[in-house]
Order: sequence, then structure tokens, then C-alpha cells
Amino acid sequence: MPEGDTIFRAARTLNRVLAGQTVTGFESVLPKLERVEVDSGVTGRVVEKVEARGKWLLIYFSGDLILLTHMLMNGSWHIYRPGEKWKRRGMDMRAVIRTPKFEAVAFTVPIAEFHTAESLRRRRVFNELGPSVLAAEYDDAEILRRLRGKPELTIGEALLSQSRLAGVGNVFKSEICFACGTHPFRTVASLNISELSCLVSTARKVLVANVTDPSDGKVAIYAGFRRTTGRMDREENLWVYGRRGKPCRRCGAVIESRKQGLDARATFWCPNCQLLESSANNVGHFAGTG
Repeated sequence: MPEGDTIFRAARTLNRVLAGQTVTGFESVLPKLERVEVDSGVTGRVVEKVEARGKWLLIYFSGDLILLTHMLMNGSWHIYRPGEKWKRRGMDMRAVIRTPKFEAVAFTVPIAEFHTAESLRRRRVFNELGPSVLAAEYDDAEILRRLRGKPELTIGEALLSQSRLAGVGNVFKSEICFACGTHPFRTVASLNISELSCLVSTARKVLVANVTDPSDGKVAIYAGFRRTTGRMDREENLWVYGRRGKPCRRCGAVIESRKQGLDARATFWCPNCQLLESSANNVGHFAGTG
């Protein structure tokens, strides 16, 4: 599933090419979306902005119309010049937004809905989102309050709960816990305020580092790989995620992994750097280091 950094980059790129542009054509294979085009028209409206909230992407059109999408596991947005050949099959298309200079194509997007501002406020799940990790104003205090509201959860599960903080996915969950020296299977109740604060601030730090603007400023969907170690080599870009059975980059201990939570997502950790009994002495020891 795309994590918050992926959605943020996609929204930023879509905003660059669509914002301020008049829609010259809209089509969709989804009946509810196509119905809006027929009844009230998407064509002719101006794209006001595109933004991300956690793992959701929103495209705002003039006249109080908002396209809400969620990628889940396999969805994606592509940008093409008019007439340019798509890189995905036509049968994978779910919606196309055309403007004079570009067209944005949603492929295999499983959730795509039109809303007004009022209906969006009532949209279940979306209206329960916690503060976004990548929001311009990062509300540490509110995130801490929400995390502590479910003390029985393991911290690995809590970091994935979008109603507590929006945007962290399975890769960053393991990486954030490692950076703070926190065992991902400790409960929220077992963590002190310093440990929780480290996790919250590190979540912001690592996601921001992965959405930094490319130096050349080109308009392109980001196709790189996540980095938390600060190293450019694909084989050395992460501390623990996907490295079960391999030596820890810090201490050499063997990385462990097992399923966690109701969704049985794979979690990775170092048994030496992240002690299950207590990580209090490790708080901030790794955070922010490369």
C-alpha cells in the first residue's frame, strides 16, 4: 500500500500540472463518477488545487466539487502530455482528467468518489483521520493525545492507525521504531512521554526527508525508493524493514520479523537495539542519525 510520502509526492506533482487549469474532458469507467460528468459536468470546471491527507488524495474543482481517491494496494495516478502513450493498459484506467497541457489518469484506484465540502465532512473513515504527518502545521501534542487514547495497542499497531496520525505505513512503522530504539511490540501504555515524543517527531522527520523536492524541479511522478539511513544505495536504504535474518546495521545482531495486528502486517526490528522489556535508555539514540 502506498504510504503517506508516496501520496504526498503524487498530490504535489498533480497540483503542479493541474492547479489553475480548465478541465477540457473527463471520463471514467466508474458509473458514479461518470454520472457527475453527465448531470453537473466536470468538464469546464477549473482545478483549484490537489492535496494529500494521510493516504488520501483530494482534487478540488471550482463549484464545490472534490474528487477523493485512495490507492489501497495497487492504485496510482499518472501524468501524460495530450496524445502521449499510457504506460498502463487502458483496461486499468478508472478516471481521466484532461486539461490543455496535461492529462491525469487514475489506474486501478479502488476508491474514487465525488464529494462536496459538506459530504466530505460526513465521509466515514476520512472524517476520522488524525493529524497528517506531512501537514504544514504538525500537531505533536494532538498526536500524542491520540496515541495515548489507546494504551492497550502495541506501538507498531498505533503508528499504523490513521485515526491517530495519518500517513505512516508499514515500512516507516518499523523504521521509526528502530530510529527511537523502541520495540514495536511494546504497548503504548508501557512507553513514557519521552519515548512517545521521539516516535512522533521521528515520524515527521523521516517522511519529510522522503518528500523533499527534486533538485531539478522536473514534473514527474516520483519513482525512487524510500531512504531512512541516508544512504543512496538501494541495498542500504533502510535500517530493518525487509531485512529479516540479516545483520543489524548498528550492532550486527540478526534482524527479526513477525506479523503484527489484526491485518497481520510484517514488522521488523533488532532484538539488541530495541529491547522488549524497556527501551528507555535508547530514546533518541538513533533518531536523526545516518
